[in-house]
Amino acid sequence: MPEFHTSPEAKAAGLPFSLAARVGDVLYLSGAMGHLPGEMELVKGGLEAETRQMFSNIEAVLKAHGLGFGDIFKCTVMLADMRDWPAFNKIYLEYFDRERLPARSAFGAAGLAMNGAVEMECMAYIGGK
Repeated sequence: MPEFHTSPEAKAAGLPFSLAARVGDVLYLSGAMGHLPGEMELVKGGLEAETRQMFSNIEAVLKAHGLGFGDIFKCTVMLADMRDWPAFNKIYLEYFDRERLPARSAFGAAGLAMNGAVEMECMAYIGGK
């Protein structure tokens, strides 16, 4: 049976989804964006600031399950503007071991929630943790 996980901040914000769902040995993380936990407004500063906050949000979900970025095996990246691809990749590589990069897909989106610049969803191996 799937297990659904959220946080007090997400509940307080009334988000209509779980932050993550565990099915067997896989933790599926919902798409994360560059907003402060519990806030429905993006951080200021454009792509770089949003991307760094997005990674902070992903890290919080991973930590809540005893995981880290090394446990992620698949990412899906959505960019509002594919011209941001090189700038996004530069930041992305700060969070992953270059010898163990997750499988990844990416696409440009006509629009993201809250008029965001970037969103990323991940899958992590939770194993016996």
